[in-house]
Amino acid sequence: MRSEKLYPAVMILVAGISFSVAVAAFVQPASAGAKPSIVKICDNCHTEPRAMFGYFDNVSFKAKTIQVKFDDAVELVKFDEDDIKVVNAEGMTGDGDFLRDNRVEKGHEIRVDYVVEKGIKKAVRLTEKPPVRIPADMLMSTADLEKLVARGPEKGKYFLFDSRPLPRFQEGAIPTAVNLPFPDFHTLAEKLLPGDKKALIIFYCGGPTCNMSPASADKGIKLGYSNLKVYKDGIQGWSTKNYGVLSAQSLKEAWIDKDIPHVLLDVRAARESEQGFIKGAVAFPAHHNAAPLIEKLVLKKNAPIVVYDSKEGVPAVAVARELLKAGYANVNLLTGGFEAWKGAGFPLASGQLAAKVTYIPKPRPGEISLDEFKKYAAELPANVMILDVRNTDEGNSGMLKTARLIPAEEIKDRAAAEIPKDKLIVTLCSTGVRAEMAYHMLKDLGYPNVRFVNAGMEFEKNGSYKLSQD
Repeated sequence: MRSEKLYPAVMILVAGISFSVAVAAFVQPASAGAKPSIVKICDNCHTEPRAMFGYFDNVSFKAKTIQVKFDDAVELVKFDEDDIKVVNAEGMTGDGDFLRDNRVEKGHEIRVDYVVEKGIKKAVRLTEKPPVRIPADMLMSTADLEKLVARGPEKGKYFLFDSRPLPRFQEGAIPTAVNLPFPDFHTLAEKLLPGDKKALIIFYCGGPTCNMSPASADKGIKLGYSNLKVYKDGIQGWSTKNYGVLSAQSLKEAWIDKDIPHVLLDVRAARESEQGFIKGAVAFPAHHNAAPLIEKLVLKKNAPIVVYDSKEGVPAVAVARELLKAGYANVNLLTGGFEAWKGAGFPLASGQLAAKVTYIPKPRPGEISLDEFKKYAAELPANVMILDVRNTDEGNSGMLKTARLIPAEEIKDRAAAEIPKDKLIVTLCSTGVRAEMAYHMLKDLGYPNVRFVNAGMEFEKNGSYKLSQD
């Protein structure tokens, strides 16, 4: 496998911002279907045939399949590791070994160009989205933005705009920011941008690869604004060292109503929280000395945390700063605290607040709980089929006695004859990757009741197994 520096394949231009990738010529049109080929946040800029714009979710070399995520859906695309061309964010190009060697980051934005062979999509090129290129005189550093935010818009004489769509803004934003989504720039700019064309205007969005803030700045230039900056690091860079903010309405709509797992800390004194609190909140009276309580937390450092106090924000700020010091990188304050929530007329809870902080990430679609799987593995019900989707050699080295072995790459050919649609189908493999891919294959084939084991599994010849989960 050879790798070389690739220069012209991916370009980001500021004068008329665009993300363009050299596209191979294709002669076969992609078949129509319900599957998405682009994430919603990208369909404002990218609408090209025979290409997918999504997030790199998983890869299986044994099944020769790449899993691309689009919002709440996924697409599976076949590939040949020797034929596919892979371009990572640094502009390096190689073949499938780039995926094997983790040269493309999981969860990163990618473009997949493909052909259709016998009705099956085959990836010929995978391009990881590179950082945007912005002129040095337009860049705003984290340190400079921190100074401005500390002073506030009036004293700092600036206007800060979040270019992300409203749902992302509601999840947490940089303090003092106003939401001016790039997709709605043309309808909201006149209302939100200042009348002074020389005013300092700063745009930001998701991070170094996000085009929406530089694209917004480009539109601002065309409107005659002359003092425009882009905070390229975006919310991603800000959150590693600073807390964000969200309104009571945003907390309700973006987190609570959608039932998205998060940690909600009520830092008020007990006598206040006893009068009412936000449902799901945990008592965390740590505003005088937060460090000891934070040391006892057993949470992943990227767990989303929302902190609120009564109103003024000083106690909540103290806790948020201690959380940041401890390495937590997704901390937000509730603007206006509990009084803002109450004033908005949102539901109040009463009684005793929870005392233990817990965070359980939302399972991936189709994921079966390990406890439920263990029950089926121990005693298989008549209406359940456990499907081992590893290859034959792996199965011969050891597998569950109650499982049926059908390699993931053979499922489409063997499903109709060997996999019943009137049973719960539980797929498994050695890592959970092929099991999840098999789950999506079966769902696409019309199987109504499918689950998969999202865990590492080791099997013995005698049928015993070990489970491991990160």
